[in-house]
Amino acid sequence: MTATYAESPNKLVSAANGIDYTYRETGEGTVPLVLLQHFRGNLDNWDPALIDALAPSRRVITFDNAGVGGSSGATPPTVAQMARDAIAFLDAMGIGQADILGFSIGSFVAQDIALIRPAIVRRLLLASAAPQGAAGMHGWAPEVIGAVGAPVPNPGGYLGVFFTQSPASRAGDRL
Repeated sequence: MTATYAESPNKLVSAANGIDYTYRETGEGTVPLVLLQHFRGNLDNWDPALIDALAPSRRVITFDNAGVGGSSGATPPTVAQMARDAIAFLDAMGIGQADILGFSIGSFVAQDIALIRPAIVRRLLLASAAPQGAAGMHGWAPEVIGAVGAPVPNPGGYLGVFFTQSPASRAGDRL
């Protein structure tokens, strides 16, 4: 019996690009499903219930890209570099072909992986996605950059940008 996602240990793999990638896997199968995370997310941001629902019929792999979470290196400055780093991870894992699910910025990375090395992608699943150059996708609004773009996390800014306040919190009530 395969361990649940929450029970699966984090592992480390060293890639040819000099990055040590932290990853977690569960399930079994020949063609893995590799998940690419949203902006500022790491492998712990995936919902274990989702992973566990996918894992009975396939191998599911999550990982921290370069400079994120438990992986070494610097955070890449472009989506194209994130894609090259993700390909380096797949190569280090010996994965010649995968189904790739990209969520939010992970969907941008997934699209670049498919363009850079199409043979590695058997199926491409995009969630909360847009193509490069799509209207409104050329950059982040200044309030978003101010809240979540700094090197040091700003939890209050993150909450303010990505979550709507309840009527009680807008009225100044405290729980």
